[in-house]
Order: sequence, then structure tokens, then C-alpha cells
Amino acid sequence: MSAPYIQANTNGRLHPATEPSIAPLNRGFLYGDAIYEVWRTYHGVIFAWDEHWARLERSAGSLYMTLPWSREFMLAEIKKTTAAYREISGHAGALYIRLQITRGGGPIGLDVALADRPDFVLLVQPCPLLTDAQAEKGILLSLARALHRNHPSTLNPVWKTGNYLNNLLCLREARSRGADEVVITNLAGEITEAAVSNIGFVQDGVVVLPSLEAGILAGITRRLLIDRIASAAGVKVVERTVRPEELGNMQECFLTATTKDLVPVRAIDDTVFRVGADTVTMAVKRAFADFARAYAQARPQQAV
Repeated sequence: MSAPYIQANTNGRLHPATEPSIAPLNRGFLYGDAIYEVWRTYHGVIFAWDEHWARLERSAGSLYMTLPWSREFMLAEIKKTTAAYREISGHAGALYIRLQITRGGGPIGLDVALADRPDFVLLVQPCPLLTDAQAEKGILLSLARALHRNHPSTLNPVWKTGNYLNNLLCLREARSRGADEVVITNLAGEITEAAVSNIGFVQDGVVVLPSLEAGILAGITRRLLIDRIASAAGVKVVERTVRPEELGNMQECFLTATTKDLVPVRAIDDTVFRVGADTVTMAVKRAFADFARAYAQARPQQAV
């Protein structure tokens, strides 16, 4: 069975993603010296375009990386790439759009001054959606035990970089126990997030989110949940420290991610949570769907 087609765009050149397009000396390949963002579409429109671009700029600044492209230029490149993908694949549904920017190539060596110029690669494929079973029954998580989240004073998790070994190895451990995703704690033993998602809980009708100070990515969906979505669903949100020993006091658990908005969680190891249409999680998820629909209707200029 052949792999699904993925459309790539390297520095403005369209090509299949299976075709090599960067040099072996590229620093993103050699050192993970890169940043990235992922968008998805709702109703044919790129969702949270400005919020993700602003985070990309913050990540670049944190890595002392200069972006030579404007957001208008990159939006045009994304439209070109998505159009090529739809024409070749015939896919008319929701899209996953990934933009990775590396510091470039140059002689081998860690010194950033050796880099020549930034490179970008865009990847477009179908957005990976929740299955009906996952939406109805929730997914399984497991606490990582061998490794912890990077401390913010080291490689700060708030930066969305091309280095995901910490997340990858934690996820590998959870998958070895049959879980779908992982829950990672920091060095103080506090819950931070999952491998590629923020995590949240519901306690006595209130949404509880681990605070940014725990060392997590400042997720776009998480931020929208705090600022817009929860209040639309009539739900209060608090940010605070959450520890594994508190899990038994939580009635619900969910993940937030760009590609899947809210994902209900059935259990973290032996701790089981409520799932179903009558939960706070699903009420917030429905409010998110309403918000995404209104967002798309108001931004036809971001249609792809």
C-alpha cells in the first residue's frame, strides 16, 4: 500500500515531499537548529493564522534567528502549496499545513555564524482527525517515568523548535505500555503536557490547566480556550500547578492541539475519567466548533 501523497514547497519550489530538497549540511538536519508551526483548516480557511505566525516570530527571536519573509509572502506560498496539493490529490477536506524554517546550511560546526541563509519547507497533507471511537470513548494516556520535561532554563518548551527528542522518547515509553499519548512531568514532579498537545482537566465543573510556569508550550488552542472558548460554553478556567497524585480528584481530562482542538481522555494509567456527550469537555468542544465556524466565515482572505 503506497503512502498518501504529501505536497512540499522548499524555498518556493513545489515538489513531492518524498523528493530530497535540502542539503546534508542543513543545520536543521544536523543540529535541529530550526523552528516550525502547524496550521489546520476549518471550513476551507486557515485557522488562527495570525496567532501561529506571531508564535513563529517569538520562537525565531528566542533562537536569534532572522526571518527574511513577511507573513504576506508566506501566506501566498501556503496558498500556492495547498492549491497544488488539492489538484494532485483531489482531497477536498481539512488540511494540515506545516512550515519549518531552518537557520540554513554552511560549514560543519555549531557556531550560528556559519549559517548561510534561512531555508523554509512547507508540507501539506490531510488533517489527521479524531476517529468516531476516539471522540466517543476517549484516548489512553500514560505518565512518563524515565524522563521529564526540559526545564525552561535549558531548552525552553515555550520555543517551538525542531528538536523533539525529549517528547519523542517520552511518547515511546507511553506507547510501550499501550497508551495513545504520554503525560510528561517536570523535574519538580508537576504535570506539564503531552508529547504534542497541552493537557487539561475538569474538577467540579471547572477547567484546570497546568500553568505555563510548569514548562509547557504556549499552545494556541489552549490560549483560545482560556480567552474565548470556555466562557462561550459557560465554563470557568483556572491555571495552576497540577500533580499526578491529584488525578483521582479530577472527573475529566482532555488534550488541546491545533489539529484536533479538544481530545477527550478516557484514562491516565489506572485513573479513569468521564467521557461522553454530557461532559464539560464535549460542551467546550462544541463551543470550539462554533468559534471555528464563525472564524472561517469572517476570514475569506485565508481560504485555501
